[in-house]
Amino acid sequence: MRGRRRIFVSIICLLSIACLFGNMAYAAENKLVVHADQGEHEISRFIYGHFAEHLGRCIYEGIWVGEDSPIPNTRGIRNDVVKALKRIKVPVVRWPGGCFAEEYHWMDGIGPREERPSMINTNWGGVTENNHFGTHEFLDFCEQVGAEPYICGNIGSGTVEEFSNWVEYITFDGSSPMADLRRKNGRDKPWKVKYWAVGNENDGCGGQMLPEYYAHLYRRFQTYLREYPGNELYKVATGSDPSFMEQVVKMSGEYINGIAYHYYCYPGPSRSATEFEEEDWFLLLQKAFLIDKNIQNYIAIMDKYDREKSIDLVIDEWGTWFDVEPGTNPGFLYQQNTLRDAILTGIHFNIFHRYKRVHMTNIAQTVNVLQAMILTKNEKMVLTPTYHVFDMYKVHQDATYLPLELECGDYKYDGKGIPAVTATASRD
Repeated sequence: MRGRRRIFVSIICLLSIACLFGNMAYAAENKLVVHADQGEHEISRFIYGHFAEHLGRCIYEGIWVGEDSPIPNTRGIRNDVVKALKRIKVPVVRWPGGCFAEEYHWMDGIGPREERPSMINTNWGGVTENNHFGTHEFLDFCEQVGAEPYICGNIGSGTVEEFSNWVEYITFDGSSPMADLRRKNGRDKPWKVKYWAVGNENDGCGGQMLPEYYAHLYRRFQTYLREYPGNELYKVATGSDPSFMEQVVKMSGEYINGIAYHYYCYPGPSRSATEFEEEDWFLLLQKAFLIDKNIQNYIAIMDKYDREKSIDLVIDEWGTWFDVEPGTNPGFLYQQNTLRDAILTGIHFNIFHRYKRVHMTNIAQTVNVLQAMILTKNEKMVLTPTYHVFDMYKVHQDATYLPLELECGDYKYDGKGIPAVTATASRD
């Protein structure tokens, strides 16, 4: 009927999985009540974001094959990957890292490709990269997919001037050295890039910094990330562990739009993506549920210093992390994807939706790395179980979150339990 709102309910059932292990002991009555008349907040579409790092075969072969490749492409970017990502309405892509971002110098990735200097990817596999996929290629990829770019800047080995020039190169529409260089490289009009991360994991691979040092550095760098006419900036600070995050918000909160938190779910004893027993299954999903408590803890810290609730939580890396597939480069983090990954994804989404402060999340990673949406091998491409959860859940993007009451039994293993059913509800 005209004017009637649609209600979307997504349910993940862990209970039925017991039969895979020959154990049917977890049967229980389940009751779900959705309060369709009590919409609370909008589910940010950016919760469905992705992370594409220069790591393994994510960028090179996964996204970029070059214009001369026999694999169908548009300006060097794989057509099949773009088509798949458009289908699930990817809202934002984070790039170029990760740890890689803190050794990436963006000016090496612009201009004629044959003249670009190569670099060693010291973080991931020690391979040499030719820098053929740089700023123009990434922003072209985002335009083809229909996603907003989220760029992670280098403050570990880079300079304030370098980072400031990158923002000017991309977003300034007037006449300036950087804008004129962009035009020389083939792009007349600037791009709109709202999301910028001021560093990545700066307590670790991003410089082994103490929180007080990073907080001061953040204040300095963000000062020179200028908002040029027509382009609003949203600046993301490294959050890391709770004590690190607390110091950063306390000292620099007035300059922060979002603060980053990373959460990976590591497996049980088998450490394999495909060879696992019930213990491995249970332990991984138990870790998935733990992110709920972690989000609450982080928000509580933010609330101590941000009483206006102006800072968002940005979970810009999350997903499963198993041992690499046998016979592959250990530094490429290539793993398979199963129903276990899909259920973990649904659990995470059902939790993310509850929190208005969670503005963005970026699953790690888009293609061929960790919990990927897509796996490629030369011209072949497959969509993983995780991809299909993103496809099913896309109806929740920008929908109104509906509170619900769920009564269910526990899925138990070795005396411990987790909810046998998890769910989310929204309306358009």
